[in-house]
Amino acid sequence: MELLLIVIYAAILGLSAPYVNVRSQDYGQLVPSAFALVSGAVLWGILIWTGLGTANAWTWIIVMLAMPFAMAIGSNRLAAARRRAEADELVKIKSAKTGAAAATEDVYVTE
Repeated sequence: MELLLIVIYAAILGLSAPYVNVRSQDYGQLVPSAFALVSGAVLWGILIWTGLGTANAWTWIIVMLAMPFAMAIGSNRLAAARRRAEADELVKIKSAKTGAAAATEDVYVTE
């Protein structure tokens, strides 16, 4: 039952993500929710495993504060990695295009 609350909280965070500092146009709408859900579930499991109970307020406070931070950090890192990959791909395309143009300059077609 408690994990259901974490899932609902992750969905709420995902709905608010486009209006906060998260650039969802770089990767999609569900990625921030996924980051929040995974981080919340893993942190919840770690806290329960270490002995904090589900009725302990510290468990809830830690999880509810860590989920938005993990969502923002993960989403921003993914967006930066995507931009770097796109820039590298653009450089490869430009270099291939100039290399292909240089290769066709030496070829003479006679009819």
